Formats: sequence, C-alpha cells, structure tokens
Amino acid sequence: MVQIITDSSADLPRHLINTYGIEVVPLSVRIDGEDYREGIDLTPEQFFERMALANELPRTSQPSPAQFEELFRLYDAREKEILCLTISSGLSGTYQSALVARDLCDANVTVFDTLGGSLAHGMMVLRAAELARDGWSVAEILPEIVRMREAMNIFILLDTVENIVKGGRLSRFKGSVIKTLNIKVILEGQDGKVEMLEKVRGTKRFFERALELIGERKQDFSDTVIGITHTGNFDDVAFLEREINARYAPKQILVNYMGATMGTYAGKGGIILSFA
Repeated sequence: MVQIITDSSADLPRHLINTYGIEVVPLSVRIDGEDYREGIDLTPEQFFERMALANELPRTSQPSPAQFEELFRLYDAREKEILCLTISSGLSGTYQSALVARDLCDANVTVFDTLGGSLAHGMMVLRAAELARDGWSVAEILPEIVRMREAMNIFILLDTVENIVKGGRLSRFKGSVIKTLNIKVILEGQDGKVEMLEKVRGTKRFFERALELIGERKQDFSDTVIGITHTGNFDDVAFLEREINARYAPKQILVNYMGATMGTYAGKGGIILSFA
C-alpha cells in the first residue's frame, strides 16, 4: 500500500482527506505576532476574519523537516511506500523541507513537486490517493500525476491587488496603477510561479473573461474536475458554478475555502480556478 502525505496548502475538503486517509502537514501563519497552524489552530473562516483586522499582512512559513520526518518514519515502519506531494517549490520552501526529511530518515519516500497551489495541488493529491486506494504503486501513480501537472491550468482572480503587492509578488507601481484605474487582475500559475495574465476593467467583464479563458484552454470537460477555492465570496462562486456547468458541463466542480497559505496573497474576494 501507498501512503499519501501532503501539506495544508492543498485546500482539500476535510471529508475527502478523511475518506482517503491522507496525512496533512500544516504550514504556519503569523498574524499580528501570533502563530497558528493552518487548518488546525485556525479555520479558513477565522483566518479571513483576522486578516481583515490585522495591522500587517500575515506571514506564512513552511513546515519544518522534522514534521515531515515524523510521518515518514511512522509509515516506513509500517512498511508502506510513501508519496509526498507538496505545494510548488516556486511558492514555498515546503518541498525542500520534505526532501531534507526524506534524506534524514532514509525511508521509502518519493517527494513530488506539484508546481501548484490550492486545489491545483489538491486535485493531484486526490488523484494519487484514489489510485493508491486501488492498489497502484508509487511507480504506477507518478506518470498519471506528472500528466496532470503538465496539463494543469491555474487562474487566480484578484478583486484587489493590495495583498499581493504587500507580499512582494506584484510591484507597487503596477499595483497603484491597477487600483487607480479600478482594474481587476487575472494571474496564472506557470511552471510553479505566478505570472500576470490579463487586466480587466469592471466586475462583469472580469468574470466573463475568466469563463472564456476556461473554454479557450480545453474543449471537452466531460471527464474533468474543476476546482474553485474562494475567500468567503459565496455569491461570486455560485455564479461561476452555474456558468461553468451551463457552458462546459464538467464531470465535477470541487469547491472549498482557500486556506491561509494562498489566501494571504489572494486577499478579499480572491478566487482560484484549477483544472487539468
């Protein structure tokens, strides 16, 4: 049997984590001098409430190698193969922590960089867990996860650029221009990093353009799961769900709160759309 391990930035719904027995190592977030473990000490709802009141932008940090090492030793002792899938190495040091842990304990561990975050990462974890439950080995699972990684589309819809500017992922000059002109931003996850894709003026056109981009990237969605993570903006998500179902009829739309790791940069009203 293969044990799937990941980190909390995958933003998977708790019921799926429990169903597939996925082990989740938490990232940490510091808000006004207090440290919290993502998904353990702080729910996404609580995080967004506290972020709105915080004096400074929250700061996230990767798990220590010791946190991964403990789980690697546990499942290695149970004679399980271990597949650990992490948030993109371009966004966090989590992948490196897992590699250090693997080398420290000399367990039967494969560490995989998803080159994604939120449900782009989470859907690869979920697929690996499904295959592991069906009895696939790590060697058999990896080609499927590599295929998903190569096919993954990640659109990051930002209602405000305030947090991403504060976090240093967009220049202050660009941020001030966008804010002044009331322009909304669509970013894209590319090769594990976040890049500017389009700037759109007006909320209606903003969501319409996001929907168009989905159709431009893929034609047949009959076997496709589309992931949507949000920051508590339920009306926007409901609109996107209705339109995606009507236009593309995907196999499934998986919706969940965005956790602190990605939510820190997405800010109020942020949404991430992911599909392979």
